[in-house]
Order: sequence, then structure tokens, then C-alpha cells
Amino acid sequence: MKTEFRQIIADVETKYDKLTKSNAFPCGAVPMRWREKPGIYVLHEGERPLYVGRTNDIRTRLQNHTRRSHNQATLAFLLARHETDKLRATYQTKGSREDLLKNDPDFAVAFDKARARIKRMDVKAIEEADPLRQAVLEIYAAFVSGAKFNDFDNH
Repeated sequence: MKTEFRQIIADVETKYDKLTKSNAFPCGAVPMRWREKPGIYVLHEGERPLYVGRTNDIRTRLQNHTRRSHNQATLAFLLARHETDKLRATYQTKGSREDLLKNDPDFAVAFDKARARIKRMDVKAIEEADPLRQAVLEIYAAFVSGAKFNDFDNH
């Protein structure tokens, strides 16, 4: 294993510990200090981690999770899929993201509820600018925390 990658692996537990010990804040009120800060974030309901994400701008990304756009609010869309039992993605017009939001009133309601749910979630975050370290930390944090909505499947 290359020395540089070995060091990234060695540092991941320390970074994860810092992440878990960081102060939580509500997703609906992301502090300005996270604007344009790259890193990893964990969305929690109570003590239960639901989702780990990585981004180059923590504040903007967390705000996007609650937007009306299905392309930005991807976690809300996933939560709505689980709520309505429409788990399988389709690559056809019928059943597409846009179709579900426009033509399935139950799904649209579930999506709006999911966006509101995310706003109420707590967030813990840690700054990490290096993309490779971000990726490794995201995978490690999702695995160790048992975050329910990270799957790393290919699409």
C-alpha cells in the first residue's frame, strides 16, 4: 500500500472521532461558518445517524437537501421513495423523478414531508478539503455509524 494512502487510512478514525464529538446544529439553520467549507456531514434523527454526505460547501449542500428540486434534494427524494414504497428507480418517462413529483400526489406529499423532516434533523460536520480524504471518511463514517440511507450502489 502506498505510504500516502496508508496515512489517509490511519487518520480516518481520528477524523471520525472528531466528527462524532462535534457540536450538532439543526439542518434548517446551518451556521454561516459552514459556508464554502468542504467536508463531511452526518444527518441525525435523535442519536440515529441516517445519512453521511460529502461536499465542497457544507452550508449550501445542507440547504439543498431541503429544496423543492428533486435534483438537489436527493435525500428527500430517497426518503419519499421509502415512504411510498416506490424504491425502484426507472429510466423511463413514466415513473421518473419528474413524473412522480408532477403526477403522483401521494409521492409529492411524501417528498414535501421528507424535506420538512430533513430540516428538523440535527447535523454534525467536520471540515476536510482533500477529495480523497473526504471520500474515504464518507465511506468509513457511513459504515461505522450504520447510516441507513447510504448504500454506495452504482446507478
